[in-house]
Amino acid sequence: MKLAIFGASGRTGRPLVQQALDAGHDVIALIRTPTTFSLKHERLTVVQGDVLSPADVDKVVQGADAVLSVLGHSKNSPKDMQTVATKNILAAMETYGVPRLVSLSGASVYVPQDQPKLINHVMKFVTKAIAGPVLADGEQCMNVLQDSNLDWIIVRGPMLNEGPHTGKYRVGWTGVNTGIHISRADVADFMLKQVTDNTYIHQAPLVSN
Repeated sequence: MKLAIFGASGRTGRPLVQQALDAGHDVIALIRTPTTFSLKHERLTVVQGDVLSPADVDKVVQGADAVLSVLGHSKNSPKDMQTVATKNILAAMETYGVPRLVSLSGASVYVPQDQPKLINHVMKFVTKAIAGPVLADGEQCMNVLQDSNLDWIIVRGPMLNEGPHTGKYRVGWTGVNTGIHISRADVADFMLKQVTDNTYIHQAPLVSN
């Protein structure tokens, strides 16, 4: 498959790109500053551009079979970066007939299946206090996806770390069969599986150790 990946140069994006290539996929990635991305491969195409530019997003989505987004806020990104970027991605997918989007979000973005415990409420309170605009952007981004007719899957992760790629993790909901940590490499593993797995279409499972 040909996979379009947004956020490829980030800490979760890098293992996602590598795993996609290792699995035999062709990857096209939109990167603002390609010189910061050292990975090279004959099946990897890097396009310089900005995810907030619809024209740049179009270049990456056109011809793809599926899209994965692991975008994260940086120091200078707009407060609504993820929402605007997702709107651009969805518009391009509709234009070019790309059916599936797998998007990363945080565990503090709740869904109806969640049964948050005290620790979950505490973590959400802390997240809101420290990064309120980022949390609000994640919640608005989820609303945008839920209004889409495409085959979207939101993968939520708790505290991400730089641990190894084990391929062993739990899939559940906040407060239901989940922990508070997971490696970025294992999040990438689960996200990549969702490209062809229909189990969680139009859902937002939480993956953890």
